[in-house]
Amino acid sequence: MDRSREIADFLRTRRARISPESAGLPADGRPRRVPGLRREEAARLAGVSTEYYTRLEQGRATNPSPEVVDALARALRLDAAEHQHLTDLLARQAGRRAPVAPQRVREGLHLLLQTLEHVPAYVLGRRTDILASNHLARAILTDFEALPVPRRNLARYYLLDPQARERTVDWERIACETVAMLRLEAGHCPQDRRLADLIGELTLNSVEFTTWWNDHRVLRRTHGAMHYWHPVVGDLHFSYESLQLPGDENQTLCVYMPEPGSPTTESLRILNSWNAPPTPDTAPDGRPGPSEAAAPPRA
Repeated sequence: MDRSREIADFLRTRRARISPESAGLPADGRPRRVPGLRREEAARLAGVSTEYYTRLEQGRATNPSPEVVDALARALRLDAAEHQHLTDLLARQAGRRAPVAPQRVREGLHLLLQTLEHVPAYVLGRRTDILASNHLARAILTDFEALPVPRRNLARYYLLDPQARERTVDWERIACETVAMLRLEAGHCPQDRRLADLIGELTLNSVEFTTWWNDHRVLRRTHGAMHYWHPVVGDLHFSYESLQLPGDENQTLCVYMPEPGSPTTESLRILNSWNAPPTPDTAPDGRPGPSEAAAPPRA
């Protein structure tokens, strides 16, 4: 990742979304070639000189003070994830990409996933790797544990797996948000070789990825709504919570929760009745397996 270009593109796209009028700046009558704030206007709002802001945007001002970064964040109306991304971009020097130590999920977390047997749950690691998942998460998304370890990745699933487009009702929003999560990760870990390889793979194989990546949106997904469609039980509606795990700031427990008493709760009960992978024709309790069940029509 070209650090100087990343800084320039990120600050430019953040400037472009703020109109001078909304920032309380007087009109100067000069035509604008592009929408949004000019460099000198962004500098004025941040309380720095135009020359210094230009050096920052060109990646020529190294290690600005936290006060300057905070002032830029306020001037450009950055949210918490964008603020962190700017801090990462301005603070880190370019270097050789290097292997990053593999992540391990401790035994207690595996037990926790088994305890959460009535709802889908998984542990997300760096670069959106799926480090562990329970039965329902695999039943609703895909069987990550059946994949080779390097391919157990949420971004790769949403962007490259045709099944993801079928099962994720609001696919475009979720896939775009996942790209924004990767962009945040890339700013934080610019020397991660596997992350660079993943970005290259997605760039080559997904038209949508390239478009969303060039938007320079960043996101830390903490909670929200998910809507899936499963070929056996039909529509599934969840609220989700993402909880950062103690002991490893790069591991996140993601839990999908249905509304109590909702049709989704009953659907999860049905899916959970197949606690082990069924044979192609018969579930463990003798009932027709998923391959025989008629898929409900999509709404």
